[in-house]
Amino acid sequence: MSLTGEATPLPSVRGANCLIDRLPRRQRDAVTALCDTVELPVGTVVCVAGSPFEFVYFPISGSISLLRSIDGHEPFVTENIGSEGMLGAVLILGVNQAHQRGVVQTPCLALRISSDRVDGLLDAYPALLAILQRYLYVVLGQLSQSTGCVRFHDVESRLARGLLVAHDRVRSDDLPLLTHKLLAELLGVQRGSVTIAAAHLQRQGAIRYSRGRIAVLDREKLEVAACGCYQESIEDYESLLAAEPWERKILP
Repeated sequence: MSLTGEATPLPSVRGANCLIDRLPRRQRDAVTALCDTVELPVGTVVCVAGSPFEFVYFPISGSISLLRSIDGHEPFVTENIGSEGMLGAVLILGVNQAHQRGVVQTPCLALRISSDRVDGLLDAYPALLAILQRYLYVVLGQLSQSTGCVRFHDVESRLARGLLVAHDRVRSDDLPLLTHKLLAELLGVQRGSVTIAAAHLQRQGAIRYSRGRIAVLDREKLEVAACGCYQESIEDYESLLAAEPWERKILP
């Protein structure tokens, strides 16, 4: 498997990307057969603000961050995309232009397909279009939820939420790449605030935190410490992307 983003033989991806997995079997198999599987190291730039998407990505593990730049300030993370989502979903709106810079945040295994093939996929596989429309709606809702979360929830509960999301995506109890700097960027706070919040979660026995390395010790305790936005976002995703009557009208 390449560490430079080159295509590799397609592995079994059932149980991998949630959007692809929700397709009827025949459409799922057809779509994945048209994708390459790539492994993207940390720091890989997958899209540039103001430029067309060269590829769209369906992450299987790891995550891709979207970064926004404001004059006079460091770029900040506005959204993270993991196995629940897709980079380049705006293509279903007929817009092939990245609004933000996309950078691999944690080592990412993903299904990849050229952006110029997306229109053909959506025409050929109607279930994919329906799923991506719902996904885009979920993303819009979660962006507004995140605004409220930053406004009203404390750093510790937001950190717990972020660690739960990372735990879901990395699929490991060890989260070694979540440095002080990265966590501070994700939460939009000073590094000292992350240190205080992480130390408190460690005293509760939820995590082990040492020299910038984090491991999840007790997920249930971490869920108790997290703000309600974590569970709410999962429920919204599941309710909007669960099996719907339209699926029964589409051939398997």
